[in-house]
Amino acid sequence: MEYRIPPKDSIFNTTFEHLPGFMMYDSARVSPHSYLELISKCGEGDEVAFSLSVDTLKKMGALEYNQYFHRNDVIKGKLKILKIFKGEEEANADYKKEIDLEKNRELDLLKKYVKEKGVTTKELPSGVLVQIEREGEGSKPDSGQTVQVLYKGYFPDGKVFDSNNDPKSPNKNPLTIQVGAGGVIPGMDQGIRSFGKGGKGKIFIPALMGYGMGGQPPVIPPYSNLIFDVEVIDMMATPPPPPTAAPQMPPMRR
Repeated sequence: MEYRIPPKDSIFNTTFEHLPGFMMYDSARVSPHSYLELISKCGEGDEVAFSLSVDTLKKMGALEYNQYFHRNDVIKGKLKILKIFKGEEEANADYKKEIDLEKNRELDLLKKYVKEKGVTTKELPSGVLVQIEREGEGSKPDSGQTVQVLYKGYFPDGKVFDSNNDPKSPNKNPLTIQVGAGGVIPGMDQGIRSFGKGGKGKIFIPALMGYGMGGQPPVIPPYSNLIFDVEVIDMMATPPPPPTAAPQMPPMRR
């Protein structure tokens, strides 16, 4: 499925050339003025084009006018039915296969990028690539430890989307990461484990180990491979959480 907005006809969401969308379809739950109305009229292999009025969607309360959707705009899209599954088990098996294909596509692009740049990397089991410029001192961080990191995040085309290591950036504080706690994207959590205190290098993150199919609009588009320049400036044990106060029992009555 793909959406475009005139007049510049820019794509704001697509699954073409990426992981297909999987959904349970129930015609009784389909909202009016939705592309989902078309699915009941399509068979396996069918491809259709559709248009949605932004003004109509606004009147229905489905969206608000903003920097993407303006009065009199028309959303144009296309939809292709790749497969109709007989049951959930068959759909899950195909989904896992498509996930592997998407991971391979993303990793192939990153490997091509580092090869063109002449960068030597090691590949982690997840597909994250790491270039170690300086390993750092002592042991590497593991789950439960905390690191402080200076970083610059950018796309393969060189465009910077975030940094705390640039005098011009409003964000100049070191990033504190509790390894394994899920506070950062998976690719960063895994890649940072390759550096000890004082370590420095680059982490190349496939989209599905970053912000994935949804991205982080408006800064990071869907299916974006990311690159981070990182430097671990400190590493320490994560302090234990404060003890929970014991509940106060009411005084005994005689």
